[in-house]
Amino acid sequence: MQKRTSAADTTGIRVVIVTLDNHLSSAAERASATLRRELPGLTLTLHAATEYQADAEALERCRADIEKADIIIATMLFMEDHIQPVLPWLEKRRDDCDAMVVCMSAADVSKLTRLGRFKMGEGGGALGFLKRLRGKDSSKPGGSAGAQQMKMLRRIPKILRFIPGTAQDVRAYFLTMQYWMAGSEENVANMVRLLVDRYADGPRKGLRGALKAAAPLEYPEVGVYHPRMKDKIGERADKLPTVPGARGKVGLLVMRSYVLAGNAGHYDGVIKAIEARGLSVVPCFACGLDARPAVEQFFLDHGRPTVDAVVSLTGFSLVGGPAYNDSKAAQEVLAKLDVPYLSVTPVEFQTIEQWEANERGLLPVEATMMVAIPELDGATGSMVFGGRSVAASDEQARDMQPHEERAAMLAARVDRMISLRKRARAERKIAIVLFNFPPNAGNTGTAAYLSVFASLFNTLTAMKAAGYQVEVPESVDALRERIVNGNASRYGAHANVHLRIPAADHVKREPHLAELEKMWGPAPGKQQSDGSSIFLLGEQFGNVFVGVQPAFGYEGDPMRLLFEKGFVPTHAFTAFYRWIREDFGADAVLHFGTHGALEFMPGKQAGLSAACWPDRLIGDLPNLYLYASNNPSEGTLAKRRGNATLISYLTPPIAHAGLYRGLLELKGSIERWRQLPPEAAAERRELAVLIQAQAATVDLAQAEPAWEEAEVDQRILALNTAVLELEYTLIPHGLHVIGEAASPAERVDLLLSVAEATHGLKPSREAIEALVEGAPADQALAMSGLAHDETTLAVFRELAETDRLLAKDHEIEAVLRALDGRFIPPAPGGDLLRTPAILPTGRNLHGFDPFRIPSAFAIKDGAQQAARLLARYVEDGNPFPESIALVLWGTDNLKSEGGPIAQALALIGAKPRYDNYGRLCGAQLIPLAELGRPRVDVVMTLSGIFRDLLPLQIKLLAEASYLAATAEEPEELNFVRKHVLAYQKANNCDIDTAALRVFSNADGAYGSNVNQLIGNSRWEDEDELAETYTRRKCYAYGRTGGAVRQPELLTSVLSNVQLAYQNLESVELGVTTIDHYFDTLGGISRAVKRSKGGSDLPVYIGDQTRGDGVVRTLGEQVALETRTRMLNPKWYEGMLKHGYEGVRQIEEHVTNTMGWSATTGQVAPWVYQQLTQTYMLDDEMRQRMAALNPTASAKVANRLLEAHARNYWNPDPETLEALRRAGEELEDRLEGVGVDVAA
Repeated sequence: MQKRTSAADTTGIRVVIVTLDNHLSSAAERASATLRRELPGLTLTLHAATEYQADAEALERCRADIEKADIIIATMLFMEDHIQPVLPWLEKRRDDCDAMVVCMSAADVSKLTRLGRFKMGEGGGALGFLKRLRGKDSSKPGGSAGAQQMKMLRRIPKILRFIPGTAQDVRAYFLTMQYWMAGSEENVANMVRLLVDRYADGPRKGLRGALKAAAPLEYPEVGVYHPRMKDKIGERADKLPTVPGARGKVGLLVMRSYVLAGNAGHYDGVIKAIEARGLSVVPCFACGLDARPAVEQFFLDHGRPTVDAVVSLTGFSLVGGPAYNDSKAAQEVLAKLDVPYLSVTPVEFQTIEQWEANERGLLPVEATMMVAIPELDGATGSMVFGGRSVAASDEQARDMQPHEERAAMLAARVDRMISLRKRARAERKIAIVLFNFPPNAGNTGTAAYLSVFASLFNTLTAMKAAGYQVEVPESVDALRERIVNGNASRYGAHANVHLRIPAADHVKREPHLAELEKMWGPAPGKQQSDGSSIFLLGEQFGNVFVGVQPAFGYEGDPMRLLFEKGFVPTHAFTAFYRWIREDFGADAVLHFGTHGALEFMPGKQAGLSAACWPDRLIGDLPNLYLYASNNPSEGTLAKRRGNATLISYLTPPIAHAGLYRGLLELKGSIERWRQLPPEAAAERRELAVLIQAQAATVDLAQAEPAWEEAEVDQRILALNTAVLELEYTLIPHGLHVIGEAASPAERVDLLLSVAEATHGLKPSREAIEALVEGAPADQALAMSGLAHDETTLAVFRELAETDRLLAKDHEIEAVLRALDGRFIPPAPGGDLLRTPAILPTGRNLHGFDPFRIPSAFAIKDGAQQAARLLARYVEDGNPFPESIALVLWGTDNLKSEGGPIAQALALIGAKPRYDNYGRLCGAQLIPLAELGRPRVDVVMTLSGIFRDLLPLQIKLLAEASYLAATAEEPEELNFVRKHVLAYQKANNCDIDTAALRVFSNADGAYGSNVNQLIGNSRWEDEDELAETYTRRKCYAYGRTGGAVRQPELLTSVLSNVQLAYQNLESVELGVTTIDHYFDTLGGISRAVKRSKGGSDLPVYIGDQTRGDGVVRTLGEQVALETRTRMLNPKWYEGMLKHGYEGVRQIEEHVTNTMGWSATTGQVAPWVYQQLTQTYMLDDEMRQRMAALNPTASAKVANRLLEAHARNYWNPDPETLEALRRAGEELEDRLEGVGVDVAA
């Protein structure tokens, strides 16, 4: 120890550390105790950004310490929420303290560094060097950026050691970095010694020489860790403790900095839990934030894996950290390993107790940085395993602790995955779960875009061929018969009753019985029960059980969902999953298609606890989930809440709608009229009369009065445009079948659609047929009629690659890989037309990097969409709108990189703000002079999935509204401010409340429930729908991201709305395809109408699926879809080809059409008339549908009759009577009564 001086005994010096690295708190405290023995007047204080960001008192303490600090060390400050609260204090203190050193932080803070004569600046120097230091291409084979940086970091002080002057200050800077990055207690102490010894100044200058710093202690850059190993760290895996008779080996990735800081209690808890299950562990680390060197050294041997699973405990991506990630490099090494890869989360920005109490679970920054980013690598299984605890002793208050229950669950899940991987296929038991929503016999086997039973048949056949013990029925129909019908009629059930679970057994074994009985009454409940037992629906085929997931339970009483806080699954739902886990003894479960109910059960949004229902239901069972490739948002929910590994499947083929019957005849007449010369006046007049009559027949014009001669040309040209739009509208054709690749004809249609929708090209069909037949790209291009240039040739090469991937089925193979416990590579979700990267399917879906949403492209596109919407509204004879209601979904924003978000910002007159790393950090206003129009007051309602997956974007939108509300601008140019000030004055509230414009559900709740009311016909009048919507969607989200119930505010802001709008999500989905559209856009439209006292509200749809996009009224959109899909033989024959499921799809379209009538009143009566003629009054069609799916067929008739009863159309008496008789016939058929065909 250095000899003490009198100055050392009497002089005080304050050293303050401000950092994100809270894990170094204990090391700093221990170092402080050591330093005080050498220098009694020294105080060392560490302020963690995660603490002062969330705690106003902690922030004040931090600021006060900065104001008095003599030496300030700031590290790992790269997030705006961590920088802005302290930046002004750091700036003010910079020139008054002895030294300020800022390392590994954003440029705004790093440039404050001042060490002697060395001052950091933007003009190059050390700051520029640091940027270059991190800029190595880590994706190159064998290139680890972390190792390269650490090597360089150690060399620099040695190089500078003998260079006098400022170079010594630069050397001190890099030594500080080196001490901190190897932050053991000894290195933290020596870091402080170095800075005091060199930079103590003023009254403290006498302290120079009182402390002498040793060189930074060096530790292994790549090594292993174990709490029972000598010295705890080493460089050889064979020195790790062993588990006798281990059944498998788990590779664990840990953070080197935590291990060196002696703060690895959370890792120790996981190690203990895994070893307790008879598995050995290889906990290892690498320097920096690139884990590949550790993976290569400890998990691979000559390219073959030496572990059975890998779990990252770091909370970060495999290659990268909080500031960046390299998913491509990560995927390469994970594919080489080909074992399950889990990335789990230590809660870093809150305590364990705060996480447990938080209804959302993880904070937005945690969900984004520690869950969403690792998912880009292909990680699954996100869950919490530890953190800091307020229950810890004072000495351990800032140390990481394991969460024993979560660590045990993690160990159990890893154990089950390894067991699945090691068990012989013939011995594995697999549960396959089908869905039935809404619950009835006609809906068993529900899944978006999927022909479920044909796909299931192919899957079972492939499993049998792969060695599974499975009994495959002789045909798809036989398979469906055994599952859907079987003994169902005997029990009055929706599907075959595989077995009955006695109520007494359920009572004895259900651990959460009290919660179930509080909501659903005594066991066995009323759902799926005969009063004494619970029905388990499904059928067993050898070692494979195909079960039908029970319903939510609220379908018979949807008003229950108004009170979402106490909602729990039914007795039948919990018994179903308990039987699969414990009685059937499944090794894995395969959820079959998009989507079921498990992941929507109550609980946290991310980072679930044992109190969350999805976690309770799935337990430790490996969960595989076949998911539509165009739905990354709901798929992500299944991953995070249902512990699922996704396996993507393709959506149906896309083709032009074409024309049929009357439309084809009308097109022919228009073509003849256009070819007539002007002098053939008489013939043109005759043909115009015919065209008007033909157009009236297909409801494209009125039959009376006859067109005036002066308007004929304009009328026919408009008709020509309308007919062309119908002919070339892209529609899905049929349903997708897993195990069947697209046919050559389907691939031609799809490639033509991709060429047009994505690239704006219209090659000849012959050219694409040649490409599909194997012609080289340049040869096919020569036949296309397009320019032969490099750009177009590149498009043809891309089309050829797309065709190659479409020509082979990848999905069955992926299912078998997943059931073998292998790595499923990640893939972006999206529409094939816009995102060819979704191919090949059979991969693990993810969204985009949340820090990059909205993208630069989306910002430009969103501004164009906003301009189109405003132009269309004004063109329709309306004044410039003051307020617009905008519906935002998670799915279309993830698929379009945030296009609708950017549109909302553009309407407000705002844009995203980014930090120095290019990550989203807030909003900023576009000046009015640049905007060129008034700011629109945008009321945004979010889907529950948007709320869960895009927390940063919620804050972005809320901040944009707030900034507009507080901008000192004329009210006639800022309608946000106008309405906010009026509300504030009328309600005497603060401006933060008055400026709230982002609304969604309460945490843990989804949907408005309007679709449930309509689907179950459980409503009396339209105001009931408005009330339901408002009560479900009245939770306002502000700049902090938290939700506050604000029904009065929502009602008030809706009263100013002049139009409602939503973007179409994709070609596959129309507004009549699924009920979500009328549940959200329809629901808010009805709520606006009630808020405005009954005034009709214009409703618009933005169609971005082709070219530059178009804005249509809702009535226009429903009419377009009715003509191109429901009335189009090409569409409905494609559906009927899939039999049972095809009829169900037709019934859904009819129900959803009526949903629009109920919510907006903007469906033309002819729609119902034509649907009735096509499906119910055509005897052959009605009989075909009834034979394929009698339940769904009867629902079509009943829904059309309900639409009449609610005055949405008024058919003539003959049509109404024929419809009633058809409905009665279908009902009789359901009841087994044979009747003749109705007239």
